[in-house]
Amino acid sequence: KQFLVFDGQALLRRVVVAAQEGGCAPIAAVVGQEWERAGAELAGTGAHLVHNREWERGIGTSIRCGIKYLVSDASSLEGAILLACDQPHVDAGVISRLIGERERSGKTIVASHYAGTLGIPAFFGASWFGALCSLDDESGAKSLLQSHPDDVANIEFEGGAVDIDTPDEYASLTSHEYNRRG
Repeated sequence: KQFLVFDGQALLRRVVVAAQEGGCAPIAAVVGQEWERAGAELAGTGAHLVHNREWERGIGTSIRCGIKYLVSDASSLEGAILLACDQPHVDAGVISRLIGERERSGKTIVASHYAGTLGIPAFFGASWFGALCSLDDESGAKSLLQSHPDDVANIEFEGGAVDIDTPDEYASLTSHEYNRRG
């Protein structure tokens, strides 16, 4: 799904560009399937392509790959923002708001709030890197958001509820995009 096109860009490239424009650096793009094609898609972006050979085991393996890469590449990170390319409405503004809320609140986690829940995109301070690397293979970071509510601030991001997991969801998204452009 990372190569599906929305608003003129592949979802993978779109989320990397949003991260860049939102002020993230370095950027680790964790990819499992179609590794070579992903490299071609991200050419010229400056993103570091990280190959998750265990991607079929679950999202926790991708989080672990990304965090381990970032820690090995940059020793002085304040934190990391977890993003997924299947949330097409993520843009630089959402990322900037996460960073701004982190600075305003002083919290070590800032999550997105949508559809009555907290989720990604989310900022995790460096103190959470160990916990992120210890997630079960099939678990995303939501378990940390739920088990440590006092450490979490949030931003409203209605568009976070749109998640492309099926052909029907993609068709609905692109139909709305077409209708929006008239």
